[in-house]
Amino acid sequence: MSLALRVVRYDDPDALKLIAELQQEYVQRYGQQDLTPVEPSEFAPPRGLFLLGYAGGEPVVCGGWRAHDGDEPGFQDGDAELKRMYVPPAARGRGYARAVLTELERTAREAGRRRCVLETGSVQPEAIGLYTSSGYTEIDKFGLYQCDSRSRYYAKML
Repeated sequence: MSLALRVVRYDDPDALKLIAELQQEYVQRYGQQDLTPVEPSEFAPPRGLFLLGYAGGEPVVCGGWRAHDGDEPGFQDGDAELKRMYVPPAARGRGYARAVLTELERTAREAGRRRCVLETGSVQPEAIGLYTSSGYTEIDKFGLYQCDSRSRYYAKML
């Protein structure tokens, strides 16, 4: 089934639906939601972007990036942090996450960002597989979960 990508607001109703499902998956895997502070405005162009992917008229994937620079601990000038990458279980295995990742990298590069960074967890092996097979390599820890032994941090130069 073909995938139609749309730039939306972080607080778009379909985005909020998928983000809520993602948060419940975090509860199942980690015992709690992701508590990283997120402001919807951080995902508004030109310093951010949020994407939804639709197949058959239904939202089947989401993800976004927000700009960071070296004046923030753990970040370098020109970083784009990937957040809220999610594919519902029924839509997995179709390449939707890779398509969104590719578009997020493209739009971040076009916005002048030089590197994509992200945090994921050891109990998300499918996410780690996606990122490492897409050229991401491990980096120093940053953010809220840097002391959590389950957290993994990756980056890719754009």
